Amino acid sequence: VQLQGSGGGLVQTGDSLRLSCLASGRRFSNNGMGWFRQAPGKEREFVAAIAWRGGSTLYSDSVKGRFTISRDNAKNTVYLQMNSLKPEDTAVYYCAASVYSYASRRQGDFRYWGQGTLVTVSS
Repeated sequence: VQLQGSGGGLVQTGDSLRLSCLASGRRFSNNGMGWFRQAPGKEREFVAAIAWRGGSTLYSDSVKGRFTISRDNAKNTVYLQMNSLKPEDTAVYYCAASVYSYASRRQGDFRYWGQGTLVTVSS
């Protein structure tokens, strides 16, 4: 089972990026999915989550209104559209698959983790 995150890079304040997470080895169409991030010197934190059907989403207060999580179960892929990026969004972003079908912000609910993709936002 592998979650492969991609789409990170170096951007400027106000730019947009879209992260993708492709799952392989098994299907996650019945699992909630999420994105977390870890900035240098800080603990990993919740960013966004989506339920198995995509109808329910959760966001951290710091990204609400700027980031959008979505999924394409046919492609076994989850996305994170990030708009109006700020320097404080700089972090390694991890996608993860939950053991539950609903959207969750608890890291302990997520069993499978991607390797992380780096997003750097310059001021």
